[in-house]
Amino acid sequence: MRDVRDALMVARNTDGKLVRRPLSPHVQVYRWPLSMALSILHRASGVALSVGTLLMTWWLAAAAVSDEAFARAQWFMGSAIGLLCLFGWTVALMFHAFSGIRHLVWDAGYGFDAPHYNTSGWATVIATGVATLLVWIIGLAVW
Repeated sequence: MRDVRDALMVARNTDGKLVRRPLSPHVQVYRWPLSMALSILHRASGVALSVGTLLMTWWLAAAAVSDEAFARAQWFMGSAIGLLCLFGWTVALMFHAFSGIRHLVWDAGYGFDAPHYNTSGWATVIATGVATLLVWIIGLAVW
């Protein structure tokens, strides 16, 4: 029995003869460059911030509506799912802020050569982790 993938590998050349198409070499060896991954994550963190802001708006609106509504919102925010959402929102906020600073430096015309954009990319990732942990350590200590 033939595999469906074998059928997808068959094509016709310009003479109309059936030939096997080669696989692209990047399928096996391609690795995302750091800058590309961070660019995609910058956009994704912007979307995550929008969703997280809706959650924070619900919390603030519940505080304005009634004690019962605020208690429900506060209960959700203190639950495991709520804390996970808040943690994700914090990571997105920190990453988007540090990545935005990186983009501002680029807009000023600095850091376009390979060593600098790789270094600034890793600095963005590390600063995101450190700042997120600091915010949560301080937040949990105060809570």
